[in-house]
Amino acid sequence: MNLSIIGAGHVGLVAGACFAEIGHDVVCIDNDPKKIAELEAGRTPFFEPYLPEMLAANVERGRLRFSLDLADAVEHSEVIFLCVGTPPLPDGEADLSAVERVTRQIAMLSDGYRLIVEKSTVPVLTGERIYNTMRIYRASHGRGEFDVASNPEFLAEGTAVRDFLFPDRIVLGVETDRASQLLQGLYQPIMERSFDWRPNCGAPDEDQRPEMVVTNRNTSEMIKHASNSFLSLKISYANMVARLCDAVGANIDHVTRGMGLDQRIGPQFLRAGIGFGGFCFPKDLQAFVSMAERNGVQFDILREVEKLNLSQLDYFVHKLKRELWVLKGKKIAAWGLAFKANTDDVRFSPAIYVIEKLLAEGVEITAFDPQAIDEARHTGLDIEYAASAEEAAAGADALVLLTEWPDFRNADFARIQQSMVRPLILDGRNLLDPNKLRSMGFEYISMGRP
Repeated sequence: MNLSIIGAGHVGLVAGACFAEIGHDVVCIDNDPKKIAELEAGRTPFFEPYLPEMLAANVERGRLRFSLDLADAVEHSEVIFLCVGTPPLPDGEADLSAVERVTRQIAMLSDGYRLIVEKSTVPVLTGERIYNTMRIYRASHGRGEFDVASNPEFLAEGTAVRDFLFPDRIVLGVETDRASQLLQGLYQPIMERSFDWRPNCGAPDEDQRPEMVVTNRNTSEMIKHASNSFLSLKISYANMVARLCDAVGANIDHVTRGMGLDQRIGPQFLRAGIGFGGFCFPKDLQAFVSMAERNGVQFDILREVEKLNLSQLDYFVHKLKRELWVLKGKKIAAWGLAFKANTDDVRFSPAIYVIEKLLAEGVEITAFDPQAIDEARHTGLDIEYAASAEEAAAGADALVLLTEWPDFRNADFARIQQSMVRPLILDGRNLLDPNKLRSMGFEYISMGRP
């Protein structure tokens, strides 16, 4: 099929590359000339494993191109995916101005049938708004038929390519048979695994095929928000249990393993740490609560999740302060800047929040991250950046581990132990082996592990 992807951010670029990989003809549109120029020059504007290679391969095959011209995209495609940004407003609502603007433009530009698919994370009833906008502006310009569908993304940064091509489920929110048939045909190669891409990315066994959930638009939009909010709740629950483990001398790793073996609970997202961040979970949680309250539902449990997530970061800083007594003037090594491993994204990063709290206490910080240093520089933090994990730790009074990069497990801890003023590690991600580090002479503290 001929597809257009409007918005060349994380969701749009991954969707465009993967749709091209499974055989479709794709044009990715963005209104940022610098971003389009980078993409045309073969540079990816953010770090995502496997994405640069997939973009380059499909540009070479002629299945994927980039453009600033929305009219070109609308003319090119029968199916148009909206992947524009929906950042949070001060009151927690999602800013849908980009969605509305692009919808109006599509309505006035297109002749003939078009299927408009919302893939950005949006509040429930956004599909109805898009439909009404298309209807009004198409009527005023004498245009033809159209459909509006919801097809939410369930991509995690760092595993987004794998998540797109080997999903647990594909959710289609449609109102007509025509839209349903088009989208089911679009995803048929993924449902049948009839594509060749098989790197060592943790792809499931051949017989583990995704489920396709076909429902109406409102339900599809609800599935996305309810999913992300529940995962946020699960993370915060694990963190509260970890605090209790700290208080009574229990081991959170053993507790969550014992819980996760119950198939009704499962082990995913029961990992204690310093809380969730990134551009999706915090804003989606706020938007879901705001939408619920606007419709007369007081989602108090999710309000508590927001509070608990922020308080977990304060709890982490308190643990460090308890060990060091006075923070002012101390030198701290910070391992990790991205909100999670395998991305360079520092938006709403717990690591950045912790660093800001420590700077406010008068701490001197030297930080290292395998991918996110360039992005962190844009935040304006008054910190030093090191070229390696070992360099960051040299001369430090303590080391705080803030992002769960697997690389940190392989650091030269013998050298680090000798170079630190005080060999104290506060592991905010429970990434490292306590017994190994203590045997090497480190003071080692983690989250909920005695």
